[in-house]
Amino acid sequence: MKAAVLHQYGEAPKYGELPDPIPQNDNHLVMTMKAAAVKNLDKGRASGAHYSSGGQLHKPEGVGIDGVGVLADGTRVYSFGMGGMIAEMGLADKNKMVRLPDGIDYVTAAALPNAVMGAAGALHFRAGIKQGETVLINGATGVTGKVAVQIAKHYGAKKVIVTGRNADSLNKLKELGADEIISLKQEDEQILTTLKEIHKSTPVDIVIDYLWGHPAELILTALQGKGGATHPVRFVTVGGMAGDKIELSSGILRSSDIMLCGSGLGSLSNQAMGELFRNILPEMLQLAADGKLKIDTVTADLKDIEETWHKDVAAGHRLVITM
Repeated sequence: MKAAVLHQYGEAPKYGELPDPIPQNDNHLVMTMKAAAVKNLDKGRASGAHYSSGGQLHKPEGVGIDGVGVLADGTRVYSFGMGGMIAEMGLADKNKMVRLPDGIDYVTAAALPNAVMGAAGALHFRAGIKQGETVLINGATGVTGKVAVQIAKHYGAKKVIVTGRNADSLNKLKELGADEIISLKQEDEQILTTLKEIHKSTPVDIVIDYLWGHPAELILTALQGKGGATHPVRFVTVGGMAGDKIELSSGILRSSDIMLCGSGLGSLSNQAMGELFRNILPEMLQLAADGKLKIDTVTADLKDIEETWHKDVAAGHRLVITM
């Protein structure tokens, strides 16, 4: 079969041949692939730098950790976690598979699940969002951040505050449900002043962070207490687009009621992953089918995978490879 084939970590996958997938157990089903998204996770694994990469690459292998396609009986499905999904054929795992609702196209269905995992996983499982809470989304102009804005509102957030650097993208987030925007292009002192004023007038309950690095340092500094009781905040980091490390004063955590945790592969329990595939993903795919959850995409054909892999994609858009 034709596939996106990785020959060496750090290189772009090439359009080439791989053996047809063979089910390894009764939970595996062969699917004819229709589309698969190219995500930071896929690029990180292909570079060999992501913590879920498999170590040394001993032979050429397929890329793409999830995708959508059609089973032998004609059922349209999304499946996660088998690897090598940017190809003409793939393996679906019955335990990590979702039937696609009527009315959703393959490109949207391929683009959305990873963003849902990065948004709903953080909001629902790690932050435990409740109706009427205030949510700050740090780095909301990216694909997952934009989805997080919509899902936070769907889960009943009273107020959603967003940060980002792109002014046009920030303003467009208001159309998706954002109530207040903070530009990260301002001077640090202005950002800190704005964050403190917001937290004083409408205390932030949840921070969903896609940037980490210096922007996260600013938010945590703004939440620092002065010795009295403070409003509890659940701070969940999901990505490190602004840097993988931060400088964090022990005093910030000692002076404020902050719960700091992460959300990603390995941080969600097997029970949570089961609920994600049984309930949350089907719900979010249905919202998209009904036009109530939106994601912007750019498409390319499988045969163009090598030239497309490192191509710049418009901010807030997900690249989807079609087969």
